[in-house]
Amino acid sequence: MSTDVIKFASNLINRESVTPTDAGCQQFMMELLTQQGFKHELMNFEDTQNFWSVRKGKTEGPVFVFAGHTDVVPTGNLEDWHTPPFEATEKDGYLHGRGAADMKGSLAAMLAATQQFVQDHPDHKGSIAYLITSDEEGPFINGTVRVVEELMNRKQPIDYCVVGEPSSTEKLGDVIKNGRRGSLTGFLKILGTQGHVAYPHLADNAIHKSYLALHALAEEHWDDGNEFFPPTSFQIAIEQAGTATNVIPGEKYVEFNFRYSTESTADGLKQRVLDILNKHQLQYQLDWKLNGEPFLTPEGNLLTAAKKAIKQTCNIEAEALTSGGTSDGRFIAKTGAEVVEIGPVNKTIHQINECVKIDDLKKLVDVYYGVLQQLLAK
Repeated sequence: MSTDVIKFASNLINRESVTPTDAGCQQFMMELLTQQGFKHELMNFEDTQNFWSVRKGKTEGPVFVFAGHTDVVPTGNLEDWHTPPFEATEKDGYLHGRGAADMKGSLAAMLAATQQFVQDHPDHKGSIAYLITSDEEGPFINGTVRVVEELMNRKQPIDYCVVGEPSSTEKLGDVIKNGRRGSLTGFLKILGTQGHVAYPHLADNAIHKSYLALHALAEEHWDDGNEFFPPTSFQIAIEQAGTATNVIPGEKYVEFNFRYSTESTADGLKQRVLDILNKHQLQYQLDWKLNGEPFLTPEGNLLTAAKKAIKQTCNIEAEALTSGGTSDGRFIAKTGAEVVEIGPVNKTIHQINECVKIDDLKKLVDVYYGVLQQLLAK
């Protein structure tokens, strides 16, 4: 398994699969899974490649899914890289390349663990499945969310899902993500009247009139969070206004984001924003995008198996957290599945010179294998 995971990861890293391009990553994965008795279904939507693969065991039982993405973020300035980003390079105990940590290394570990598990347990109970997309780093419109919608329409059960996002913080296995906060983005245009700065009585400054309302939004206490989630946060990300120093702006554009706990709802947050804007008697236009609802996997079979596998492999007690950004786990959780994220250390993800410890990839294979063994071995 140790040799295979580096070989698999290198093959994937060498493919320039910037969102939504897949560059043959999924075909490579399906070819390996075919050797283990998986049956594949391509589920492509628009510009996004997805596949759903299943290997059924000899007896009825739970459906266990490995989920992940083959796409990666752009490289940035190539001259800043120590090694070519799409040429997997082993150096000083690390495997370098774009996607090494997020998340081609995890995909390789899934493949290696599955290969070994099927060899050791050809008559395993239940089913092993793969749900893979090429659109997780981008707009996430035609990827996992569409596949899950189709699977739910078919009433396809999913009991357990391990997403290969790089969950670890300082060392492999120190953190398991067992949930994520919701994400809600607002696109606000505050309306005034444009005019000459020398004649303010003939204009209505959109920047000036926005201050009190935006300050109130920034100072609002949205909720206290709970034992699983930190308090809901509100952050203004973009402000744009003005055309020239002698022109009073008639419009101001503001983009803001909520990362919210299960103590709040998207509809509730929307209404509270409207209440604050209306209290300050603003004229405005406001559009919303719900990026994902919060989800939580409490202590159960999957989380217990994950913690045990990490303890056996890494000799540490994993902490279950819900911090960080969003992931495709939010879509899969809608099926009712227990969902956790287990992956490499995330210190270099999306950065120049992304890399992952080679020993960590080898251990990650053992972690995934351990989870499979606890849940599906007869």
